[in-house]
Amino acid sequence: MGCDLTRNLDISALRSFVAVAELGGMTRAADKLNLTQSAVSMQVKRLETVFESPLLKRVGRGVILTSEGQQLLSYSRQLLRLNDETWQRMTHQAYEGQVVFGVPEDLVIPIVPPIMREFAAAFPRASIRLRSSQTLKLKEELAAGSVDVILTTEPYDIGTGECLHRAPVRWFMAKGSTVYERRPLPIAYERKCIFMPLVVRALDDAGIPWEMPYIADDWRDMTTFVSAGLAIQANMAHIQKSDWEVVPADNGMPILPDFGVFLYVRDNAPELALQLAGFVRDEYELMAPPSLKNKPA
Repeated sequence: MGCDLTRNLDISALRSFVAVAELGGMTRAADKLNLTQSAVSMQVKRLETVFESPLLKRVGRGVILTSEGQQLLSYSRQLLRLNDETWQRMTHQAYEGQVVFGVPEDLVIPIVPPIMREFAAAFPRASIRLRSSQTLKLKEELAAGSVDVILTTEPYDIGTGECLHRAPVRWFMAKGSTVYERRPLPIAYERKCIFMPLVVRALDDAGIPWEMPYIADDWRDMTTFVSAGLAIQANMAHIQKSDWEVVPADNGMPILPDFGVFLYVRDNAPELALQLAGFVRDEYELMAPPSLKNKPA
């Protein structure tokens, strides 16, 4: 069995070393850090002892870095940045409190869990209130100031927020279903769903008679009608459920315009909300194909 050689670095010593390297001398570094020159010198000596390598060379009244010192400087800057960021996030008032996050119901499961997990790990003193609703309602609540950050699903050419993801709209049905052959064509939607007017207009323009015998008050209930093979629905391609499939392309269903997932942050939002928006961007950056990530200006 090998020995455990894990060692802990002294952040204070690294901070002194970086100050000496950047300012070119012990005296200036001591003034910046509000330490005595001897204290700074001792900390640098301690690092040289730990690494068994000289880190600085005296040149006149100043110092320059050795090759080992150059290598340590790069790592030290990264460690100090992470240390200071961690300290700020764990203690600063701006990272306490609650942020209200509004998300369309059909995006909650595929998108929200990793965002919540990463945000909670970064800001353990903060809390998120999740508001799951429809795009139109979320935009009303954002305007009223009752939510801080929202995601929306809107036509790609109409949304005015920051577009994080673009996706085609597909006609979905239950696997193995032939409900798409029925006329009038049964469709299922939530009340005030942003997709519904677009779908109805497209069906009318294509001359396809339709009916809406199944209207739901939330996303879960609506998907039940589709999964049961009682109706079809058009929605963004990436929300397809495991028991759904796309209506055959040769069925004559109208082609629908692309939709986008848009990010909005309310005016004068707190710092915590701005940080959450950053985590949302990061998640979409990971999941979206490069060609669909951002809406061009």
